[in-house]
Amino acid sequence: MKLKNPLMTASGTFGYGAEYAAFTDLNSLGALIVKGLSLKPRSGNPPPRIMETAAGMLNAIGLENVGVEAFIAEKLPFLRDFDVPVIANIFGETVEEYQQVAELLNGARGVCALELNISCPNVKKGGVAFGADPVLAAEVTAKVKAVSSLPLIVKLTPNVTDIALMAQSVEAAGADVLSLINTITGMSVDAERRIPHLKNVTGGLSGPAIKPIALRMVWQVVQKVSIPVIGIGGIATASDVLEFLIVGARAVQIGTANFVNPGAMTDILAGLESYLVRHNVAEIGDLIGTLKA
Repeated sequence: MKLKNPLMTASGTFGYGAEYAAFTDLNSLGALIVKGLSLKPRSGNPPPRIMETAAGMLNAIGLENVGVEAFIAEKLPFLRDFDVPVIANIFGETVEEYQQVAELLNGARGVCALELNISCPNVKKGGVAFGADPVLAAEVTAKVKAVSSLPLIVKLTPNVTDIALMAQSVEAAGADVLSLINTITGMSVDAERRIPHLKNVTGGLSGPAIKPIALRMVWQVVQKVSIPVIGIGGIATASDVLEFLIVGARAVQIGTANFVNPGAMTDILAGLESYLVRHNVAEIGDLIGTLKA
């Protein structure tokens, strides 16, 4: 995949692209990652399922989406009119579901890569998340790789003891690229009523609060794998992007910032261009992996 710049939208924060077209020039993006797609449509969790936190937000959306077939028929045609690589984020509750979704997208014109969300529970293995077990993570990676010719990005969960081990496991299984981190499990309580703010009780924490954790994990993984790494987690400014590139990320995904400012991607891109001019850097790739530690 060749990107015109390192800015990608994070899955689940940019809809299917059309929702943000009035606020952001989609052609200016490095890549557009759509919200997670499952084999069948999902309605997600009951509300309330979003809660603002002191430095970010908790969400328990439950991976609501239209389903892969509706995406191909109804959402993808709109995106073909833009000069931006489209990446489909996919998930399932079994290895077979992941494979079926990947097979359907493999022949879909306009999809340039897949991003594998392995934070989902495997219903056949007692609900253990694919991404929490290196063996399961490797299995689903290899099985999807076997049925798709598209580049495969594997999105890692931070809710593990050793994320570098997980990264090495999926790299060995055939992952072409890694993206990290997914949200960190958290919760929030209404002290007056003594009930959880989220109907699901727990949710995924995102936003500026998790950036230092994400940055550390990206730095650790970059040193342990030979494939490209995409940084995710609390990125809201050009300076945030630069931090991830300097520790070794080849690209980044912008997520929660899009909820705060629908034009965040445009603002961040302008900030990056300004930085390159100020520091007389010929191209942004020259900054990747230049941490002096």
